[in-house]
Amino acid sequence: MKTDLLIITALESELGSGELPPEIKIVYCGIGKINAAIASYKAMHEYEPKRVLNFGTAGGINPGLTGLLEIGRVLQRDMVTEPLAPRGRTPYCTKPHEYFSIGGKHVCGSGDSFVTAHDPWLLEQGVDVVDMELFAIAASAHHFGIPWQSFKYITDDANENSGDDWRDKVNHGQELFLHKLKELI
Repeated sequence: MKTDLLIITALESELGSGELPPEIKIVYCGIGKINAAIASYKAMHEYEPKRVLNFGTAGGINPGLTGLLEIGRVLQRDMVTEPLAPRGRTPYCTKPHEYFSIGGKHVCGSGDSFVTAHDPWLLEQGVDVVDMELFAIAASAHHFGIPWQSFKYITDDANENSGDDWRDKVNHGQELFLHKLKELI
């Protein structure tokens, strides 16, 4: 079954399927890069979308940013294999160490940890927000040659209060994303 647009989101609490136009397919991938990789690869293979949209929540690294941001580049913040390769790069791997979307200017660092403390490396890389799925989604889209876009809603400041802040704001970005979606389709 083919679709023009596939939305991939980690959790239904971030974006309810009942809010979307019926012709748009949504897949909930679950939290983390492994869950996102498996679900994204399977969905892209099955639905053969012309474009993939990711929407999700994120922790803010750049204190000047709030609300809904369009991501232009994603990298892995938790691939730490020094001295085999610099942080963010998988050793002995010819696949890209970063992926670029078809729009946006902000940088997302994906990793399988909930960021609750300052990390100077993130600032050195120009990371604006952190999440736990986008790198895997972008890697799957790259594999299939499908253009992708991502929109992240900042729920927290990636600090010691992040868990509570995220739980309180997990669904606050839905309306902003739905408004953006109307512009895109």
